[in-house]
This record gives sequence, C-alpha cells and structure tokens, in this order.
Amino acid sequence: MNIKNTIGIFTMIIVIGGGAATGGIVLPIPQPPALPPLPSDDELIFADERLAVVFPVIQKFKNIIISDPFNITVTWVGSDICSYRGFYCESPPDNKSATALASIDFNGFQLTAPTLVGFLDSLPDLALFHANSNNFAGAISPAIGNLKYLYELDLSNNKFTGAFPAAAVLGMTGLFFLDLRFNFFSGSVPPQLFFNTKFALGLDALFLNNNNFLTRFPDAAAGGGGGGGHIAFLTLANNKFFGPIPRSVSRSLSNISEILLINNMLSGCLPHELGLLTDAVVFDGGGNRLTGLLPVSLGCLRKLEVMNFAGNLLYGSVPEVLCGIGSLANLSLSDNYFTRVGPVCLGLIKSGVLDLRKNCVPGLPLQRSWAECGAFFARPRYCVAHAPPASWRGQLPCSIPHSALGLSELAPSPT
Repeated sequence: MNIKNTIGIFTMIIVIGGGAATGGIVLPIPQPPALPPLPSDDELIFADERLAVVFPVIQKFKNIIISDPFNITVTWVGSDICSYRGFYCESPPDNKSATALASIDFNGFQLTAPTLVGFLDSLPDLALFHANSNNFAGAISPAIGNLKYLYELDLSNNKFTGAFPAAAVLGMTGLFFLDLRFNFFSGSVPPQLFFNTKFALGLDALFLNNNNFLTRFPDAAAGGGGGGGHIAFLTLANNKFFGPIPRSVSRSLSNISEILLINNMLSGCLPHELGLLTDAVVFDGGGNRLTGLLPVSLGCLRKLEVMNFAGNLLYGSVPEVLCGIGSLANLSLSDNYFTRVGPVCLGLIKSGVLDLRKNCVPGLPLQRSWAECGAFFARPRYCVAHAPPASWRGQLPCSIPHSALGLSELAPSPT
C-alpha cells in the first residue's frame, strides 16, 4: 500500500452493499481520540521552587551541546530534574526541608559545548561539579565565585583556555578540591592559593598539572603569605614553574602529603627546610634543573614512601639518613651527578629501592662516563642554601647529628 492510499484514512467511509445511490449502508470510521498536548515549560510542576529556577538554565545549556555520543541529554526533559542523568539533588544547608540541585557528575560523558558560562555559574545551590573527560571549552566565569556551597570543582581533561580563574577561585572560601589538570590554561598562578590567608582557607587538593602555566614557584616570604599551608595534595607537574624551591616551603606546604613537581623548570639548591615537611609521603621533583646537595634534613621525613629527584643536576653524597627511612619504597636519583654512596644506600640499590644509574659513583654499574662527569665538575659549584642559619640548628623536626647536616661545600671531584 502506498502513501496515497493511506491519506485520509480516518475520514474515509466504508460502503456496505453498494453505494448510497443503490441503498447501501454507509458507515464512517470513527477518528481515534487526539493525544493530549505536551505541557509547556510554564505548565511544569516542580518538587521545589529551587528546581524551577535551574530548569531553564539546564535547558539553555542543553541547547548549546553540539555532541552527545552517549545520549545523556535525552534524559534532560520534564520537571523531575533529580532524575536527569548526571544531576543529583539534596537538601541545601540553609533549608533541610527543601530540595535543590546539589551536585553534577559529568565525568566521562564526552559532551561537547563551547562554554560553561551561563550554566555552571547559574546554579546557586551547587556543591559539587565534576566534569572530567568532556570537551568543554572557553574561559571560566568569575561568577562561579558566588556559588556559596561549592566545595569540589573538577574541570580536568577538557579544552579550557585562558588564565587561571583567580577572580573566581580566590573568592570561594569553602572550596577544598580544585582539579584543572589536562587543559590549556596559561599564565601565572596566584600565590594566595598556597597560604592561609583570607582566600582559599580550606583548599586541601590542588591539581594543575599538564597545562601551560608559566610562573615562579610560590614563595610565602616574597608573597606576604601569612600562617601555615593548608594544601595536602599538590600537583604542578608538566608546566613551566621556574625559580628555586624557597625556604618558605616549610610554611606554604606545611600540611603537604603528596607533591608532584616533575617536568618543570625549577632551579637552584634544595633548602634544608624540606625536612620540615614531616607529613610528606610522596615528593616528586624529577625532570627539573635543581642542583647542589641533597639536604640531610630529608631524613626527617619519616612518613616518606616515594621520592624522585631523577633528571636534575644534583651532586655529592646520597644521605644515609634518607636511605634509612623505614617506610621508603622508591628513591629515584638517576641521571644526576652524585659521587658517593654509603652502605645503607648500597643496600637499597641491591633491593631495587634506590635507582642511582647515570651518576658519577665510582664502582657502581651504569654510571656516566669519566669525561661527562669531569666536564660537569670542571666548573666550581657552590650552594649557599646548604648552610642553614644558626638559629635553625637544634630545631630540626628529628634528631640528626650536627656533623651530618651537610653544610655548604664545594662540589667534590669525581676522581
């Protein structure tokens, strides 16, 4: 049957026993009842006025999504916002009897949209926003600083550009988790993030790796930071942070548990104050331009499990007190210019904990050539940072003999 034969099927008549002219009976086929029209947005009934407020925000954002490979947005219809895929409702802190959009989890949805402006910054009761592995782009609106309940923000693995969203983040005193990894942010990072000032008082985890940040490593002394640090998990890897690790690191990162600084442009000598980071479990400073001796104070990091300074310009002895940390599971010091190692560290090499390849230690296998080591030590090397101030002595976070403090010394010859 073709389409022409079906047109007007609900208005055709059946002729039984001939046509009307011959006395046949004509019976009309009744039309089926019309389907009720879908309610308009103005006619939707919401469980709470707070949900009615965010409904047009969500629909507007839905209209700018240009790719939705998993058909996520087909569920974003009707008044039951709490059943939309990726949306979650809870009672807001200011009214336990109310229902509000409290969190959004878009992780792995692979949605594509040119911006989050007008969406993320227009959800007043939002506490968590996770959007890892999508294709969101543009800059971050400063207006997200007005989201008074937001405490977790994950925008990692997207295509965001522009400067660090300082105007937004520095106004969010309740924010404790910020993840901007794997984007295209550039420029500087505000040092206030790292210090206990009126900004970012509760920031516990800060992940900025794999962007294009070009900025000096934060110095509490130069930046006027007051109080101790608050960040426990810090990832700055694969950027262009430069300059030395300052003595004030013991203040700005006093609460640090894991820090990843790998593949930046950090330079200068390591300060003894690193030994004051007594909560450190992971410290990764590999792939930089750090030089000088390893501070003996690193032996005070009694919780340390992983330390990496591979791929730098460090020299001298590997501190025995560092190798003696009982919790140490991996110590990577390859591709430097160390010249001496003691029996405790030798034991770690044999057990596979310490990697000391491509150094200048006589008698060890897989070392640099004599010519390469000689060329490095042909220039005198001296680190003022190796001499802790007199007032610092006796105030180390653990008991280390003063004779083992590793005071300033000329770099030894490899011969």
